[in-house]
Order: sequence, then C-alpha cells, then structure tokens
Amino acid sequence: MSHTDLPRHWRSAAIINGFKDTFAYKSEFVLEFFASAIVPAAIQLLLWYALFKNGNKPDIAGQSYADLIAYTWVSILFSQVRGGNYDFDLAEMIRNGTLSQYLLRPVGAVEFVYFRGLSYKLLIASMCLCIGIIASAFTSITIVRMFGAMFLAFLGNIIAYQLGAALAATAFKWEEAYSVLMVKNLVVQFLSGELVPLYFFPENYSWIWKIFPFHLYVYGPTQYALGKMSHEEFFMNCTQGIGWVLFCWFLVHFTWSRGIKNYASIGG
Repeated sequence: MSHTDLPRHWRSAAIINGFKDTFAYKSEFVLEFFASAIVPAAIQLLLWYALFKNGNKPDIAGQSYADLIAYTWVSILFSQVRGGNYDFDLAEMIRNGTLSQYLLRPVGAVEFVYFRGLSYKLLIASMCLCIGIIASAFTSITIVRMFGAMFLAFLGNIIAYQLGAALAATAFKWEEAYSVLMVKNLVVQFLSGELVPLYFFPENYSWIWKIFPFHLYVYGPTQYALGKMSHEEFFMNCTQGIGWVLFCWFLVHFTWSRGIKNYASIGG
C-alpha cells in the first residue's frame, strides 16, 4: 500500500509525525553544533578577560587582547571540523563482534565508518566556511585564506581519523580500548591549539607540538585565516599534512592487519 492509499486522517498523522521527526533531528543538530562551539569559547573568553582586564596585562606572549579574542572566535570554526568520535565506533565494532559484517565486503570497516560520517562533517565544514566568508566582510580575513584554512583543517580531519583508527586497533588486543582513545583526545585538544593557542608554549618546548600533526587541526588553519601565517608556511603545512596522511594510511594498514589476527568475532 502506497502512502497515498492510506486514509486521509492516517496520511495527516504520518505527515505531522514526519515534520516532528525532522524538526527534532534538526533541532538536535543545531543544539549540538552550537553547544560544542560556544561552551569552549565562553571559557576562553572568560580567561582572556580575567588576564587582560582584571589582571591589567597589556599582552601575553606578544598577543593583545584583540588578538586572542580573534583567535578564539576563528578557532571555533576549525575545531568543529576536527571533531568526531568515529574511532570509538571502530573500537566498539571490534569489541562486540559486529566487525565481522565488513570482513568480506569490498569496503573495509575503517573506510566505511569514515565515509558514513563524511556527509555530516562536510555539512559542518560548509557551515563553518560560510560563517568565515560572512565574517570576512567585517574583518581582515580574506575569502582566499578562509578556503585555504578550511582545506588544511580537512587534511587535519583525515589525519585525526586515521590516528584514531590505528589506536582503535588496540581493541583487538584489549577488549576495552576507550582509555587509550580518551587519552588521545585529551592530548589532541591540548596540542591542536583548541584549548589555548600554541604560541603560549615556551620556545624551548615548541618542538613538542611541531613534531606532531595535531597543530594542523586547529592552530594552523586559524593562524592562516587570521593572516598570521605566510603563504609559504601554509604550503609547507599542506605538504606536511599530505605526508602525514600517507604515513597514517600505512600505519592503519599495519595495525589492522596485525590486529585482525587476534580477532575472535565474539558476539558477531
């Protein structure tokens, strides 16, 4: 029976329920987006206000109050692109045995989980890009830099997923891999520049964040969008990002090919 063959009051109820489900989904999406963006930003803004206004400091690490406010607002756009807990999905698939469904398919579980969430992440990236373009009309941000920064952030998104997938392979050895992934998330939040700008690091210790790709997630795109990074440095970061993507691809292949040997498919 088609939708049009239903009685009129049934059709009306179905349409109303469809609107309710759509509204609920969109409301959840919007609330999740703004909550994950506004709460961290509010904490940073309170910190900058306390340091500069209450502490009467003229600058911190050579950055003015206006510089840090700009960093906070722009970094929000790229921290949303970085996010995603798909590595937890992979660890859960290994733990409960549902990974077995993907072993004989042409697309592996690692690729499937990433592409399943790609449309959502592309939507988020598009929204953030539109916000950045609108902001360029009122700030010093240029549209060209915004597009370049978003490209760099998306390279970071790929690397972030690949590293998470490689760590999720620890679930082949230990049933619970969540602690490893949680520690990874804490390290990433700190070394990506999401919590505080990385130029707060003492010069002697700046090598800590430079040897890892995490700065490509938030700090690098934010600096380029704000004009604090030259075009030459941007292309160097892109080259570094592509190199990390290739390295992480081999890393994922190695960890999963080794880990699958210990897979018992319990519960699959």
